[in-house]
Amino acid sequence: MCPYDTIGPMMGKWAMAAVLTACAGAAAQTDEPVAVATEHPRLFLRPQRLRLLKRERERSSMRWQQFAALVTGGAPLPERGLAMALYYRISGDEAAGKQAVGFAFGAGSDLRQMAIVYDWCQDLLADEEKKALATKMTQAMTATASDNRVAAVRSRALAAVALYDEVPQAPQKELERIVRVWWEKDTVPALKSGRGTIGREDAYPLFELLHAIRDNTIIDLRESFRQWFKDYPIEHLMTYYPAVYEGPDTSYYIGASAKIGGPDLTVAALSRAGDLAMVAYDVNSAESQVLQGWAMHDKFVLKGPLGAPYEFLWANPYLPGLSYYHVPLIYHNPESGKLFVRSSWDADATWFGVFDGTMQVFEDGKVRTAAPQAEPLSLTQAQVLFGKAAQKWKVKLGEEEDAAFVVGLTPHGAYEVEIDDQEMLELTADAGGILQLLIAKGKEVGVRLRAVAASASAAQ
Repeated sequence: MCPYDTIGPMMGKWAMAAVLTACAGAAAQTDEPVAVATEHPRLFLRPQRLRLLKRERERSSMRWQQFAALVTGGAPLPERGLAMALYYRISGDEAAGKQAVGFAFGAGSDLRQMAIVYDWCQDLLADEEKKALATKMTQAMTATASDNRVAAVRSRALAAVALYDEVPQAPQKELERIVRVWWEKDTVPALKSGRGTIGREDAYPLFELLHAIRDNTIIDLRESFRQWFKDYPIEHLMTYYPAVYEGPDTSYYIGASAKIGGPDLTVAALSRAGDLAMVAYDVNSAESQVLQGWAMHDKFVLKGPLGAPYEFLWANPYLPGLSYYHVPLIYHNPESGKLFVRSSWDADATWFGVFDGTMQVFEDGKVRTAAPQAEPLSLTQAQVLFGKAAQKWKVKLGEEEDAAFVVGLTPHGAYEVEIDDQEMLELTADAGGILQLLIAKGKEVGVRLRAVAASASAAQ
């Protein structure tokens, strides 16, 4: 998918583990019914992670201290059901657990949090309460059945897993529909064709869904499109703007957004939670370990009432991390039509991106929309040329530059490209209107580009 080796020689060390993991996943993929056979707690707190988090409490780790301080200090918790249920599950504090149960029965209508409370606070629920909460969750699943956004599907999946052996038929049918229809028939083909995308705001909900399915069934949804999941951690990393934003409670990297404006710190916090959940999903892959190296800087630890529960739940500072400074500064995905280029991995780097129908430049701490006819941009390992129907440039790739891209073209449009000392080629722009040019280093050449009329291209 991505023509640049995102990790390079670092992959060798993990090659055998990756092969074994892939074989195990392929063997597990089956057309058998999507069945849940695990005991509560099922959602995220499977035995290994539950042991880790309880040890963190015993050690009084930094992440436990900040989470516990918010809960015991009466902080206003944006996701109160999640936070109080997590605190109960790790500490055994029944008062916190009962507050979580009260949230699920009270004004809260968040199906996801209801599912988590139902799953994590099973031993606090009387039989009548279990039935009442199961009814409420089943009704919410039915009411949102037509909502196919990632977050809504995630919430129904969590509820179906939590309720699997409590409510006849409904959870089984919902899990079958999510896995066999929403994922395998709709989402994966759309991703493969470039018609679909998983945006930054969908990253965390998607990985909650993946964890819930894999942890409780024999199905790993990655097996439907392994290459996408291999590339996604690096794409997620490359889509952060370089500069650090100093928030009121912690420092944030801000993810690229087609809508330019002030940073949304809720999105930023959940984006980091997505990083951590990705690492937890596949701790052995080199891509995950690069993301771990990115995430494990103390200044970015989520300390606020929204982020602290996620930080405690997902972060594992004991896992090895690889330096992201070894990741190439170019990420190009022709299928989705995305291109991200950085001048360096430093906070003062210049960044360029083509994504979601927009082109942006981040420079000197500010982001701006790139003009379709802007001057060429040189970014250490790549040159970016801006052109429309017809254009010509003088191009010379330096010793560190690996590629030249023409951007701002018609998606899937046909173009005649003539480069000095080369035969004329007819090339097709990718889904984002991007062409990569093959140019030798060290020699200035003329490049001429002309759009091919649709009828002429079809005739050829």
